[in-house]
Order: sequence, then structure tokens, then C-alpha cells
Amino acid sequence: MSTRSVGLDEAVARLSMGARHWLARQAGYLDSPAGHAELPVTPRVKALLQLALLCRYWGKSVPAEAALGRATAIVERAWQRPDFPHLLTLDHRYARQFELMYAGLAPAGAATDAPGAVLARLKGDGYLAARRKAPYLHLEARFYADLAGAEHEFAPYEQLYAASLPARAATLPVADLDVCVVTHTVFYLSDFGFRDPGLTEGARAQALQVVERLTHHCLGLGEWDLVGKLVLAQYCLGADPLSTPSGAAGIRMLAEVQAPDGAIPGRSVVRRAPADAPPVEYFRKSYQATLVTALATLIVANGRPGGHSPAGTPAVREAAR
Repeated sequence: MSTRSVGLDEAVARLSMGARHWLARQAGYLDSPAGHAELPVTPRVKALLQLALLCRYWGKSVPAEAALGRATAIVERAWQRPDFPHLLTLDHRYARQFELMYAGLAPAGAATDAPGAVLARLKGDGYLAARRKAPYLHLEARFYADLAGAEHEFAPYEQLYAASLPARAATLPVADLDVCVVTHTVFYLSDFGFRDPGLTEGARAQALQVVERLTHHCLGLGEWDLVGKLVLAQYCLGADPLSTPSGAAGIRMLAEVQAPDGAIPGRSVVRRAPADAPPVEYFRKSYQATLVTALATLIVANGRPGGHSPAGTPAVREAAR
């Protein structure tokens, strides 16, 4: 029997609607003349890649929504810009990660050969081979290479998970865990909740326990962005986050802090945009947490019925390897 509190489904629906409609209204700034002049290049490029990721799962969750069309048009225009592939490489710390994301998230409406050329260069440089990658970066690269349909030499997902942080985090203090590494590992394993993560029941339960501990910890710190990621990670591990104590509390917290315009006004309570913030500062402080909230609530509210675990058929498990 469900343990959801009365009104929680309505709360997550309102939270989701507000967040994604704010993004559809505001994200065009990223690729506008004003955005080019006022925003640093690397954060702007990363924000467009994140928008492309949101649009991928938005289309799987609520494909007919008009706001999705507006957001997708922003992504398509960015991918069609001839200078965009060059902008991905300006910060050498992230260049290859950004290039692989760019290829994997290329929207269907962007008629350009640039993603294919990027993949060919990455393959020629050896980036699609397993060598010299930390476990998390290896897993991330496999995920985006698979999205791009690229030939690669990466290890199977089950092997990558065995070397990951969540697989060995059960006995570690929550303060020693990197929430982004834990949650994104789960996202990549499960295609953000759209496939079985391929874990044994014991491994799944252990990972879920780690994620729930982290959710309680981040709730106490008022980390809005991280709580949104952790709520989604609970879902990806087969739980119904609207029925877990920490997941339900996370949704309530995000609903309470959501601004009337739909934005989550900062990554955390201590990094909240001030009431008198100029529009550029408000956008920069609000974008990340609002996008995470939109992604998490879209998938949680519109995914599998009743919060049941993803199908564990042999075919689905094979697809996760």
C-alpha cells in the first residue's frame, strides 16, 4: 500500500510544470546575443548541453507539450551554430567530455554533420578506448558513446558499476561521498530511469540505502540541487520517491522554495539568489537547480505506474550491459 501523503502527487505535478515552463521561457538567453555577451563561455556551453539532456527525457515523458518544442528549438539552434563545436573545447579540463555529450545529445532537428566529425576525432584520439579513465569517467563516456551510437571499447556496465563509488559506499560516512558521482552513476546505469540498472537485488538495495542516507543528509543542509538529483536516483533504483520519507521530504522542500515564476532560486539555501538580484544573477543562480528539478519531477511523475521497479526481463537486463 502506498505511503504517499495526501496532495504529494499534486505538489510534484505543480513543481514540475513550474520548473520546465520557466526553463522554456528563460533558456533562450543562453544562445542569445545578450547571453553571449554576459555569460562565461564554458558555463554557457555546459548549460546548453544540460538543456539537451533535459529535452531528451522531456520528450520521453511529456512528448506533446508545447513548452518542450520551445526548449528543443533552443537546443537545435545551438547545435546548428558552426562555432559551437569549437566552444566545447575551450576549457581543456572538460573538452572531451563536452564533445562526447554533444555527439550523444544531438537533437534530431539539428541538420549538421558536426557530431559525426567530433566522434571520428574522439575515436582517432583514443578517447573511445578504456585506457586512462577513472571509473566514473569511464562509465560516463560509455553512456554518451552509446547514446551517440559510437563504436567503443568500454567495459560492460556491470563491470563499471563494480568499480564505482556507490558499489563501495555502504560503509563510508555520507560526508565523504560525492553526491554527483553517486547519482550520475545511477543515472547512467539506468538511462535516467528508462531501463533496468542491471543490478542484483542485493546491490540495488545497498545502493538505494546509500542514496537515501545522502538524501537525508542533503535535506538537513538545504542543498536543493543535490536533493533533486537524489530524488531521481531513488526512482532510478526502483523506489517510489514520493513514498520514501526522504524522497517525499525532498519534494516538499523543493515545492516550498519554488518561486512564483517556477524557478528554484539557487542551488541551496546558502546560495539562494537575493530578492533584489539583477536578472543575469538570478538566471545564473537559478538555472542548475531548476533544470535538475524539472528533470527529476518529469521522470518521477510520468514514469512507470505506481512506482514499481523497472521490468527485469532478460532482454531489458541485456540492454543494460
